Amino acid sequence: MTTSKRKVTQWQLRTRTLELGRRTLVMGIVNITPDSFSDGGRFLAPDAAIAHALQLLDEGADLLDLGAESTRPGSRAGGAAGSVWAPAVSAAEEQARLLPVLEGILRACPSAILSVDTYKAATARAALQAGAEIVNDVSGLAWDAEMAAVCAETRCGAGGNPGAGGNPGLVLMHTRGRPEVWQAQPPLAPDELLAAVRDGLESSLKKAAAKGIPLESIVLDPGYGFGKRFEENYFLLARQAELLALGRPLLAGVSRKSFLGRTLAPLYGGKDAPPLARETAGVAAMTAAILHGASIIRAHAVRQAVETARIADAVLACGTAIAPQDGL
Repeated sequence: MTTSKRKVTQWQLRTRTLELGRRTLVMGIVNITPDSFSDGGRFLAPDAAIAHALQLLDEGADLLDLGAESTRPGSRAGGAAGSVWAPAVSAAEEQARLLPVLEGILRACPSAILSVDTYKAATARAALQAGAEIVNDVSGLAWDAEMAAVCAETRCGAGGNPGAGGNPGLVLMHTRGRPEVWQAQPPLAPDELLAAVRDGLESSLKKAAAKGIPLESIVLDPGYGFGKRFEENYFLLARQAELLALGRPLLAGVSRKSFLGRTLAPLYGGKDAPPLARETAGVAAMTAAILHGASIIRAHAVRQAVETARIADAVLACGTAIAPQDGL
């Protein structure tokens, strides 16, 4: 496997910065939903979600990603067009689920670095005002025309105001259309796939720049599973490092994804391995993602992800694959 260089750089968040590239950071997933593909319903109650979030921090998560709406596809046999999709959630309902958990985590652990997984500008604004540091937009600024403006706002306030600070950190993810069209899209050859992801992320970067969002605030996510057919995710993972040419650090979200379950199907009687049976496969995929340039991995099982990152980082260090930032 060919490793690739990732630069040591600073990620500008709302009130602080995070160093990326010297070691892999782990973003723990907190799904405050009834229907997420992996753990839907387990943490819908605020107390349960807060307790889970604090456990992930104890297990070594560097930051947490809170989501209150599922964007999963359905899972009828073969994944054919016409599958049942996760229902849309209004901004009001999304915030009703999200904000009590976000506020509860910060009361219990004020130093926690929280990201909000949303494509809705209204939810992003409310979460930032409540103390979130990062907006993780799965649409790459494509599904809500106001999102870029929200992320461009600076929040200067009196001391003690949780919303005080500058631009939030922003994760721009590549999505090939909306969920309801994913499985009806034609397959792409590897070169076509990489071009589509690269061009989509570049377009998102241009939208951000047009609104004055600093480049230093942005991390890019290739969007594994989002509009990619099962085998296409492997093409993307194998060539992920090519996306570093866009000049921003990469976040990889491969934990428990369906393409892993499909590959394991021969070991499960021909059926896709269920989400909770994909942890070992996820370790393999996260290792590949790190060795191909990811600076952050997004994970459900944080302890395993932390251990995975330690080993992959040791390989990178011995391969001198991490490039120092100028002046460091």
